[in-house]
Amino acid sequence: MPNGGERAQIFKPQLAPQPVAHRPGSPWPQPDVHASLLLKKGLGIPAGAHTEGAPNFMPAVLTLLMDGFEELEAVAPIDLLRRAGAEVTLAALEREHRVTGRNGLVMQAETTLDAIAGREFDMLFLPGGPGVKLLRADPRVRTLVQQYATAGRWIAAICAAPAVLHDAGLLSARRYTAHFSVAGELPAILADERVVVDGKLITSRGAGTAIDFGLTLVAQLISTAKAREIAAAICA
Repeated sequence: MPNGGERAQIFKPQLAPQPVAHRPGSPWPQPDVHASLLLKKGLGIPAGAHTEGAPNFMPAVLTLLMDGFEELEAVAPIDLLRRAGAEVTLAALEREHRVTGRNGLVMQAETTLDAIAGREFDMLFLPGGPGVKLLRADPRVRTLVQQYATAGRWIAAICAAPAVLHDAGLLSARRYTAHFSVAGELPAILADERVVVDGKLITSRGAGTAIDFGLTLVAQLISTAKAREIAAAICA
C-alpha cells in the first residue's frame, strides 16, 4: 500500500486483497474485515476492492440532490462514476428538477426522490454542503439510508453527509470520516483520512477529497484497474 511516496507509486500499489464474502444475491464482494482507504496524496486501493476488470454489468448509483449541495462533492464523483460506465441517476429531493448548489451552480436532476420510490440501486450517494440539513430533516432520506444498510447495499457520503448516517444509527462502532464542521456530533471522525471504507460504507472529508472519493467508488463498484485508468486520464 502506498504511503505518500513518489506519485509514480500511487497508482501502482502493491495489492494485498483480504478474503471477501459474497452476500447472497449480490455481485459485489463484502470485505470480512474493516478496510480503511489511506489517501494522503492520491489513490491507494483498499483491501477488498475489485482488482480485475469491470463486472459483467455495470452498477446503478442513486445520487440525491438537494438545494445547497456542495458542487465539487457532487459533480466529481458523478463524473468519475459515469466515465467508468456506471449508471448514475440524479434524483432531486423535492419536486423541482432544477437544484441549486451552494455556489449557484444549477444541476438538472433526471427524476425525484418520490418518483424513484421502489427502484433498486447498488449504491446510494449523498453529497455534502449546507443543504445536508435538508437531508437530515427529511424522514424519507433516513428511511432510505436504513433500507440500504439493511439490504447490504453500498452507501457513500461525503463532507457533512455522514451526519445523515449518524441520524439513522449507522455509524456506531464503524470507521468513518467527515468534514470538521460536524466533528462535534461525530467525535469518532478519522480526521487524518481522506477516504475511509468500512464494509459497504464509504465516507470522505469534503470538496478537496472529492476526486479521491470518486475514484474509490469506481474501485469498489467496478475495478481498481478502471480506477487507475481514469486517474491517469484525468492526471490525478
